[in-house]
Amino acid sequence: MDIFKNENPIPIIVGSFFLLFVLSACAILRTEMPKDGNPHLWTGSWTAAPQLVEPGNMPPFPGLANNTLRQVIRVSLGGDRVRLQFSNAFGNAPVTIQSVVIAPAREDGSVDAATQKALRFEGNGQVVIMPESVVVSDPLAFHLAPGSRLAITIAFGETPEEITGHPGSRTTSFLVEGNQCASDELTGAVLTDHWYVISGLEVLASPAAGAVAVLGNSITDGRGSGTNKQNRWTDILSERLLKDPQTSRIGVLNQGIGGNCVVRGGLGPTALDRFDRDILSQSNVRWLIILEGINDIGGISSAEEAPKMAQTLIEAYSLMIDKAKAKGMKVYGATILPFGGSFYDTDFRRQARDTVNEWIRRSGRFDAVIDFDEIMRNPTDPAAILPDMHDNDFLHPNEAGYRKMGEYIDLNLFK
Repeated sequence: MDIFKNENPIPIIVGSFFLLFVLSACAILRTEMPKDGNPHLWTGSWTAAPQLVEPGNMPPFPGLANNTLRQVIRVSLGGDRVRLQFSNAFGNAPVTIQSVVIAPAREDGSVDAATQKALRFEGNGQVVIMPESVVVSDPLAFHLAPGSRLAITIAFGETPEEITGHPGSRTTSFLVEGNQCASDELTGAVLTDHWYVISGLEVLASPAAGAVAVLGNSITDGRGSGTNKQNRWTDILSERLLKDPQTSRIGVLNQGIGGNCVVRGGLGPTALDRFDRDILSQSNVRWLIILEGINDIGGISSAEEAPKMAQTLIEAYSLMIDKAKAKGMKVYGATILPFGGSFYDTDFRRQARDTVNEWIRRSGRFDAVIDFDEIMRNPTDPAAILPDMHDNDFLHPNEAGYRKMGEYIDLNLFK
């Protein structure tokens, strides 16, 4: 067992100035020389795009402060050396972490306590994350199997009223009173289907490794997928990549936020505002898939506004494409799914979507097009999603729909 012992009770304090140093260092120190003598790269295996948690998605009683939260994630790429990222980007006061341990997770969220290993931050088990800041743990020797479930158990000290997190986890977390990091089962835990503070995991991978980053809204975040089933379309894509020997060293980073917009409104920072953080600053991203814009189109209020919004989206995509390609990424455009019959449905919004989709298909700005619209639309009513592929709202795919999307993507795009 490698449970943290408080050898140094003085926590590290991470503020905005130190954040800039950390991010700069991460941009430079992405390679390490392992024992085999070949340079390896830090590569993203899992992400959750941070946002300010809305009141309805806040941690349940007894809250995070001075209590323990176990969160379960399913990674994509595996490895033997890991580091994790924790975010207080939207907090209005410091987040104190007293200790963090990780371990392979069982289906019920419990762990074998003997497998737990403690994370450290500049050699310390404790860390204070100042508002508008993130912190990355020290690299840790830990065998992480590809596609496996990992439990991240955090004993918190003081936490702010405004919490940074990712409400759309579709995964159950376990909250108990006091510091119970060493426990295998958190008996009597309060359950909540949200993630808080955790925002990324990277593995030290071979030079052939890379990551696919996906920028999106609730259709990428997985609304309509199954809780604890890990069956978003990005999860299906990851499973397929891991099974193919030619793509088995590719991670998938889901940067979807439910209710997110590209240019204005919605939940969380807009895609344009978070693009540098969620895409360009991720480690070893070689491919980008953009599937976003339906919420911008759904917010169009008049027929006169529709062509303007379509053009605004096209300009935003162009800007993101240019920035990603400047970083050496290949950029794939995914067409926006049909929404006929949903609460977004009007003729002028349909026309705006058609304009944007036609540009995605025909502009030549993308390295390839993933035509989700083509495979998900109803042949007898092309403006609507297939009747057996949506989550009873004519907008979000259901579990079968997400599988269809994930299985449709050509893996040759990543070979």
